[in-house]
Amino acid sequence: MLQVQDLVKRFGEMTAVDHESFTIKPGEIMGLIGQNGAGKTTTFRMILNFIRPDAGQILWNGQPLTKADYNQVGYLPEERGLYPKMQVEDQIIYFARLRGMKTADVKAQIDTWFDRFQVKGKRTDKVKDLSKGNQQKVQLIATLIHMPKLVILDEPFSGLDPVNASLLQDGIQMLRDNGSAIIYSSHDMGNVEAISDHLLMLRAGEVVLNGQVDTIRESFGRTKLFIESGLTQAQLAGFPGVLSIKPHGHSFELTLQDEAAGQAIFQAATANGYIPEFNQQPPTLDEIFRMKVGEQRG
Repeated sequence: MLQVQDLVKRFGEMTAVDHESFTIKPGEIMGLIGQNGAGKTTTFRMILNFIRPDAGQILWNGQPLTKADYNQVGYLPEERGLYPKMQVEDQIIYFARLRGMKTADVKAQIDTWFDRFQVKGKRTDKVKDLSKGNQQKVQLIATLIHMPKLVILDEPFSGLDPVNASLLQDGIQMLRDNGSAIIYSSHDMGNVEAISDHLLMLRAGEVVLNGQVDTIRESFGRTKLFIESGLTQAQLAGFPGVLSIKPHGHSFELTLQDEAAGQAIFQAATANGYIPEFNQQPPTLDEIFRMKVGEQRG
């Protein structure tokens, strides 16, 4: 279990991370989100001991991380780095041996990992001869092949098409099912919502949201209403508490001031019986992110 307690990091007069706290349990995935400069990468670098915090502590299973603990960490930096003239197999073996694996064990697993991420290329290819996407897959394999207990991924979905992003999601979930504690950053709220158990949002170094994804969404109320009925757009817009309305074919998407506003709309829409759709949902993570960023601007 990773525990980050009251972490602070300053660079001169700028506070990059301001009293940040969170816990990631084994078998849990935490999505770390925030604008550029919010403190995400600084957080990762402090966990990895690349830089030291000015205050607070970082614990692994209740104790400061040791050199042996770091051998059980898998880290994918935002700025990818592979040796372009080295063969793929040698590249993976090199990084795996740094984490304590034996060469024979690595060689025995490479084909399985190639299949898992659908790498287009041979073990004997030089890294520079692979496509950019396949180079990224090789670095992911080098990051994960030792089955780390703690996985830190900085923007792992960056540059991946939807098919490869899905393969990466499967790989992350496989590690979670094997008991790894996983933290990753992403600007894609869809990915965060799809695979994260836990969410932490930073804004200018401060934690502004921290909790289970569903709990956070529900805390904003079911203010998104999707409706298909006999009511016209003008009629729907006239109900108290309707902030905006968008047509979608035969249906409408309404943003409500408060979820209670949906009750009157439901009663009116169903006055004559069955309607095809009435669905109230909390805001998406993308909408919540925009709300919190907008608070900063205000």
